[in-house]
Amino acid sequence: MTAYLDTPAVPFSHTDIRQQYAREIAIERTRLLYQGSRVPTLLMLLNGLALAGLLWDRQGALLLSGWLVWLVVLAVLRLIQVSAFHTASEERQADPHWLRAFLFGAGASGLTLAFAAIVLVPADAFLQQALVFGLIAAAILSASVAYAVSLPAFLTFSLPCLLPAIGYLLLRGNGLQQGWGLLGVILLSALLVVAWQINRLVQGSLLRRFQTLALVDHLEQAKGRTERLNADLGREVEQRRSAERALRSARDLLQARVEAGTLELSDSQARLALALEASELGLWDWNLETDEVHHSRLEEIFGISQDEVRSVRADLRPRLHPDDVPLLRRALVNHLKGRSDGYCIEYRVRHADGHWVWVEDRGRVMQRDARGKVTRMVGTRCDISARKRREEEQRLAATVFEAASEGIVILDPEYRLLAVNQAFSRVTGHRAEDVIGKFAARLSGNTDTLRQYLQIREELEEVGSWQGELLETRKNGEIYPQWLQLNVVRDNRGQVAHVVGFFADLTARRDAEERLRYLSHYDELTGLANRGLFKQRLHDAGQRARQNGRSLALLLIDMDRFKLLNDSLGHEVGDQLLRQIARRLTQTVPEADTIARLSADEFAVLIDSYSSLSALARLSSRLLTSLRMPMSAGGQELVVSASLGISLLPENAREISALMSQANMAMQHSKHLGGNTFQFFTDNLQASTVERLQMEVQLRKAIEEGQLEVYYQPKLNLANERLDSAEALVRWRHPQLGMVPPGEFIALAEETGLIGAIGEFVLRRACRQLRDWQAQGMGDLRVSVNLSVHQLRQGNLISLVRTVLDETGLAPQWLELELTESQLLENVESVCATFRQLREMGVKLAIDDFGTGYSSLSYLKRFPVDYVKIDQTFIRDLSAQGEDAAITRAIIAMVHSLELKVVAEGVERQEQLDFLRQHQCDEIQGYLISVPLAASAFAEFLRRVPLGDVQHAH
Repeated sequence: MTAYLDTPAVPFSHTDIRQQYAREIAIERTRLLYQGSRVPTLLMLLNGLALAGLLWDRQGALLLSGWLVWLVVLAVLRLIQVSAFHTASEERQADPHWLRAFLFGAGASGLTLAFAAIVLVPADAFLQQALVFGLIAAAILSASVAYAVSLPAFLTFSLPCLLPAIGYLLLRGNGLQQGWGLLGVILLSALLVVAWQINRLVQGSLLRRFQTLALVDHLEQAKGRTERLNADLGREVEQRRSAERALRSARDLLQARVEAGTLELSDSQARLALALEASELGLWDWNLETDEVHHSRLEEIFGISQDEVRSVRADLRPRLHPDDVPLLRRALVNHLKGRSDGYCIEYRVRHADGHWVWVEDRGRVMQRDARGKVTRMVGTRCDISARKRREEEQRLAATVFEAASEGIVILDPEYRLLAVNQAFSRVTGHRAEDVIGKFAARLSGNTDTLRQYLQIREELEEVGSWQGELLETRKNGEIYPQWLQLNVVRDNRGQVAHVVGFFADLTARRDAEERLRYLSHYDELTGLANRGLFKQRLHDAGQRARQNGRSLALLLIDMDRFKLLNDSLGHEVGDQLLRQIARRLTQTVPEADTIARLSADEFAVLIDSYSSLSALARLSSRLLTSLRMPMSAGGQELVVSASLGISLLPENAREISALMSQANMAMQHSKHLGGNTFQFFTDNLQASTVERLQMEVQLRKAIEEGQLEVYYQPKLNLANERLDSAEALVRWRHPQLGMVPPGEFIALAEETGLIGAIGEFVLRRACRQLRDWQAQGMGDLRVSVNLSVHQLRQGNLISLVRTVLDETGLAPQWLELELTESQLLENVESVCATFRQLREMGVKLAIDDFGTGYSSLSYLKRFPVDYVKIDQTFIRDLSAQGEDAAITRAIIAMVHSLELKVVAEGVERQEQLDFLRQHQCDEIQGYLISVPLAASAFAEFLRRVPLGDVQHAH
């Protein structure tokens, strides 16, 4: 609260501040012009020399020489002008003639370049035209960007430079020159846009800079005012102490006179007794030789009678407060030794009823013996407990007054300020000494608040109190919301004695409320709309679309493999990526009605009224391309992609809930296609989604009812021509659909997490089957089982393998586990630790589909594996001279160099087998040997084809 009633005040004007900012910004622009003009001037001079060299044989030597001399003179003059400006003092640099001189030089430079473009450029040589115009354009671009900090400077240079040349070229009949003219129009337009943007940015930057300097200066002034206020307060405290000392001296003098009168004028004892009674002073007379004391008003002060007090040491001293005894002893000793004329001290004594009483004790030596020893003292003692309580209350009140977080003011009946606390100065910016005695209304700079003061005064006179919210003005002119409470204090006659006001700055509360409103509608991490605000805007957009007959497009975006990045690199890096993704969405789709973050890595874009499906497709492609560009986070460069689903209203859906569901189906389909793509929702897509849901239900049922089977595909050892290993492959025999191809349910199992149960089933069945074959005497045979990344993530793979081996009784060396190369690289450290434990158990390990991921010797060397399986894509088109043959040879050599074994899968032709045998591949697998077989068929196959004779196996 900075103002109340009485004299209206004129609203505070910011005209002087704005004019001051404008002058300082104008001066700073002039400095920036001169600082940035040296390079464009030198570039214009160098380009002019290059232009003269190009045109020396095609133009008149006199004309070209004259233009070149003028250009050199102009450049030298401008450089001299720049040097003169830099050497001038800051006061001289503020002179407006520097800007006028700069504008004149800029205009001359523009006309010089325009003259070259009109007169000197040959009309029949395209190559020289391109070179000359290119040199001129380079000089124009350099100067325009440098002069863009000031629009007058930019226009003074660019308009004389470009408009004459453009007009001349456009009016020529030659089509080539008209094309150059159109190029000049485009250049001028682009420069205008760039100059406007640069000028706007410079204006904002300079304004913020000067505002910051002004704020710093204001803070320094406030600090100085605070120091002066402290000094004034110190002087005031010292003055009060001096006044108190003078008062005590006067009282001591009065008491001394009373004591003297008591001794000298025995006839005035009655009057003295009355005076003591009226002043409530207790008179004491202490005989130090006998320690006897006579004390009046003992009953009133101590609650005891004179008969109970005979000796000071025996009867009075035990009643003293222990903390006050040293002070009393020191004061008494100093007086007895003659160091003071008398003594006065305040201390506490215990009343007869047990409570402590504050007394003020004054005394003086009245008699001494021949040796100077004190024999008698006389003094007064009074109860000052009430005064002590009042002083304590005053101290507490003063402490509360000054320490209160709310501003407090005390006004007289005329609404002049009598007292203010520190919070008042902190909130309003006014120092106490500057406002005490002034009418409160004169401190307000808000005319609306001044109009409210009359109503406030009327209500105060009628009711005695008022409270409400006002818009007040600080000393620096800043307007802030204020909560004010006023109360009238009346005297005994009912007249207004004071008006007490309490006020609080509501700025922080308003900011907090605004922050809460923001957080309730926007995502704190990215600044995008949150799910709640998105649903509201989606509902509103849907209603507008129905009312206006327009179309609505919803784009649902989910980042591919973001959870893996977040878990691997940490949430801080993940947050950095999300912020960059949000910025790219905002920059790439400025036409969007709403961009929202729905969950951790899921975003939505709402397009209100799109033109066509092709436009949406182009927008989606542009968006995916933008997201795919590398991002820097956590000190490394990362590339992420996204899957995007699009649903349309009313083409696809009539209701908002259906629109969201359909966009999600389309997005999920994009993920099934491998990500980094977009899909429009179609009826077929919905049918496919329903079919996938049905397939998931049937797959769960198949696991529970035992519809899954394990087939075995043999591997041929090329070193000994033996079938000594096989790969276990899962098959689904559906009761109605028959044999379901693995490609139709393996991916679904990975997505739904059912792959863990399927992998455990295959592992148990394969180990048990292999143990049965060994019991039947079918020889030593190794079986390989595929692992899924889901099994690795579960963290129980080691215990599962150990349990299965224990249950089946299979030796670990006959079990081989395969993991694809891409899955290995998802969590290298965890996979390496797991593989080392499996290797210690004796289990064989293999890398499947090698060559399809980020193949690297460093990775291959880190994994403790035994076999590397070359992906069948390299074997399928294998020929002696092809690229696949070179890759296959390289893989075999690389793996052998690490003392590992190589397995080639997908071998279907004899020439493939011959090639692999020639290059010392260790094992092969494929239809040339055998298709995957059921357990019984595989056993029959092994009986029909002995392990040592595979000549007819293929």
